[in-house]
Amino acid sequence: MQTINIHEAKTHLSRLVEQAAKGDSFIIAKAGKPLVKVIALNSPEPTQMKRTGFLTGQFQVPDDFDAMGADEIASLFGVER
Repeated sequence: MQTINIHEAKTHLSRLVEQAAKGDSFIIAKAGKPLVKVIALNSPEPTQMKRTGFLTGQFQVPDDFDAMGADEIASLFGVER
């Protein structure tokens, strides 16, 4: 997320508001300290966003996942396998 100094935000307010309306939110800061976050009104609140399961079906965990790298890990601890 982009952080903009308050002076720059005043100068480019119209452009920044258009960006926020398109979904590209930003933070306005004063002397490097974040003050406000500007987001589009139709953006979901953080509490409304569904996070669980958003990658369902996008990848598969290998069957040998728990054993992957076991030899390398054992050698790091000086254990012979």
